Amino acid sequence: MKKNIVLGVTGSIAAYKAAEIASLLIKKGYKVEVVMTRSATQFITPLTLQSITQSPVHTEMFAAPRQLEIEHISLAQKADLLLVAPATANIIGKVAGGIADDLLSTTIMATRAPVIFAPAMNVGMYENPVFQHWMNFLRGYGFLFIEPDEGRLACGARGKGRLPPPERIVSYVEDVLNRQDELSGIHVLVTAGPTREPLDAVRFLSNYSSGKMGYALAEEAKERGARVTLISGPTKLEPPQGVNLISVQTAEEMFNAVKENFAAADVVIKAAAVADFRPRWVTSGKIKKESADLLLELERTPDILAYLGQNKSNQILVGFAAETEDLLVNAREKLARKNLDMIVANDLTEEGAGFDVDTNVATILFPEGEAVELPRLTKKELAGVILDQVAKLLRRTKEDKR
Repeated sequence: MKKNIVLGVTGSIAAYKAAEIASLLIKKGYKVEVVMTRSATQFITPLTLQSITQSPVHTEMFAAPRQLEIEHISLAQKADLLLVAPATANIIGKVAGGIADDLLSTTIMATRAPVIFAPAMNVGMYENPVFQHWMNFLRGYGFLFIEPDEGRLACGARGKGRLPPPERIVSYVEDVLNRQDELSGIHVLVTAGPTREPLDAVRFLSNYSSGKMGYALAEEAKERGARVTLISGPTKLEPPQGVNLISVQTAEEMFNAVKENFAAADVVIKAAAVADFRPRWVTSGKIKKESADLLLELERTPDILAYLGQNKSNQILVGFAAETEDLLVNAREKLARKNLDMIVANDLTEEGAGFDVDTNVATILFPEGEAVELPRLTKKELAGVILDQVAKLLRRTKEDKR
C-alpha cells in the first residue's frame, strides 16, 4: 500500500529543489501531495509541482474545497509523513509558537504523523540563538530535523544553511517511515513516573521522577507501530495518544499491574522510579507534630524488575540504572543480577541528566559486554535510540528462531 507524503514548500531560494524531492519520492512509489506557502510560489510555480506529482497543489487556506472536506484537516489525516523542504525560519518559528495562520502551518499543527523539517536559510539566521532555541524546543516535542549543509549560500555568505541534496532528504524520509513499521504488531509495556508510599492521610514517601523518560518511550513506541501499555505513577504529563494508560500510586499497585500485563507483552521497558521502601505502618489519620522525634520504620517494596527477570519467557526486558557513583560497575551488576537484555545507565550527578529535566546522558549496556555511550540527548531522542536497540534485539530473536 502506498504511503502518503505531504510535502510542504516554503519561501526559500532552495524551493526549486522541491521539484526533485517530489520526483524522487514519486519514483520510490510514494503518493505525494504538495502544500505551498504564498512565498514559495514566488520561487517555483504550483504548476511545476502539480505536473510532477499528478496531484493538485494546495496553496490557499480558504480556497473553495474540491470535496466536502476541510482541506488542512484532510491533508493532516491522510499523511503518513509530513516533510517541509525547504523549511524557513518563519515556518519553524510559527510551529514552535503554536501559530497556524496559513494552510501549511495549520496542516502541521493538525497532523499526528511524523513531521520532518529540512531547514534552508542564511547562516546568520540558522545560528541565531532564538532560532536554535525554537528548533531544539520542537525536537523535544518529537519534530524531526535534517541538518543543513555548509558551503556557499545564495546570499553569497558561507556557512551552515544549505538545503541538503534531495537524495539525502528522501533517504531520511524512508528511514523514518521504515522505523514506523519496525514495531508493528509488537506489544510494548512501559512503566513510568514515581510511586507514592503513604505514611498517613496527608503524607507519603516518593522521589523526584517526572515520568518524562517513560512517556517519551511510550510515545516513540506508538509512533513506530507498537501496541503500547503505559503503567504510570502520578505525573503531570498528558499520556501519548493511542496508548493504553494504567494509572497507579504505590509500588504494590504497579507490581500488580505489571504482573497482569506481563504475559501479553513482547517488550518490557521499566523506566519507572519505583520506591524501594515504604512505611511499615500507615496511619489512617494525620500524624500530629509531637515534641518527641518520630521514628519511622520501613520495609522493602516488591522488586518488580527482579520478578520480571525471573519469570520472563520470550520477552525483551529493559531496565534503567540511576546512580550517583560507580555508574558502570553498578549498572553491569544490576544487568546480570536481574537477568536483563539491556540496561540504560544514567549518572545523576552529570549536568543534563537525572530527574525532571528534558535531557538525559546515558550509556546502554548489554550482557555480552557491549556498551553504547551516548551524548546528551533530549529524552525523546534517547527514547528513539533505546527503541533502535530494542528493534535490533527483536530482529536477532527472530533470526535465532529460524
